[in-house]
Amino acid sequence: MKNAAGRQGVVYSTNPDFSYQTNDAAEATTLPPQQQQQLRVQLDKKQRGGKQVTLVTGFVGRDEDLQTLGKLLKTKCGVGGSAKDGEIVVQGDFRAKVLEVLLKEGYKAKQIGG
Repeated sequence: MKNAAGRQGVVYSTNPDFSYQTNDAAEATTLPPQQQQQLRVQLDKKQRGGKQVTLVTGFVGRDEDLQTLGKLLKTKCGVGGSAKDGEIVVQGDFRAKVLEVLLKEGYKAKQIGG
């Protein structure tokens, strides 16, 4: 097993004070909604079998906060969807409603596309 203990190629060190350094990326902190959150709301139907979805992109932060915002939007629209990889997908064309909810929550959001 290569790098089994996260040692990154170090097998042995003669330094008595040596400690292994890992390159774990720190988890992204969620930006406050009023500041640098630049959310974009658009209609998307690519790779979805012709079905329309409302796509919210540009979220910067922790996955738990993304899930919470996604749940709020899906609840307000009364439909299903998903929230992962910095994107929130709401089933159906709810661009106006999603934009209204985001603005009411204090996010800087704008509609892009037709």
